[in-house]
Amino acid sequence: MKEKELLRLNEIKKIDESVYNEGYEYICGIDEAGRGPLAGPVVVATVIMPKDSMIEGVNDSKKVSEKKREKLYDLIIEEALSYSVAIIGHDVIDEINILNATKAGVTQVVDGLDLKPDLIIIDALNHIDTRGIPYEPIIKGDAKCYNIAAASILAKVTRDRIMREWDSIYPQYGFAQHKGYGTAKHIQAIKEYGICSIHRKSFVKNFI
Repeated sequence: MKEKELLRLNEIKKIDESVYNEGYEYICGIDEAGRGPLAGPVVVATVIMPKDSMIEGVNDSKKVSEKKREKLYDLIIEEALSYSVAIIGHDVIDEINILNATKAGVTQVVDGLDLKPDLIIIDALNHIDTRGIPYEPIIKGDAKCYNIAAASILAKVTRDRIMREWDSIYPQYGFAQHKGYGTAKHIQAIKEYGICSIHRKSFVKNFI
């Protein structure tokens, strides 16, 4: 591993290390992908990485290429002590709103862990049901905390794979490219073809 990457990883592990130094043994990071898109689910992921984990390239998923994220996804799952992913569909988002849907996903992934963490660190989310496990919200945590960054990659890769599958069913919208986000091309497709079964009605009402 190059010295520059080693220094970056040590920097992104500072918060995690400070938590370990407080006496916590198992900390899990939680992050989501897909709060903003006009279509598809929001995906929440959590992961408990070993204390000494140093996977080259782990970073905020938005700073990692799609090809690299796919490789990191496999490495993270292979090394994780425990991980869990929840997929909250567009219909639930329309019913209870995106914030509550994301919070529901957080509770689901906590329930899905087969190793109970001592502390949860989460990317800037408050008032969540973590089943009594203490949690600490960290603004821009996916860029500052190793465990949250790893969770962000699991969430992003899972959601991107789902959107690529939907692209094969609804190729006219370009889901494989923009993953459901409100790009000019996507909005134009909505105006031309109307909405499909995975569009969030509460998000696209201004375009139809």
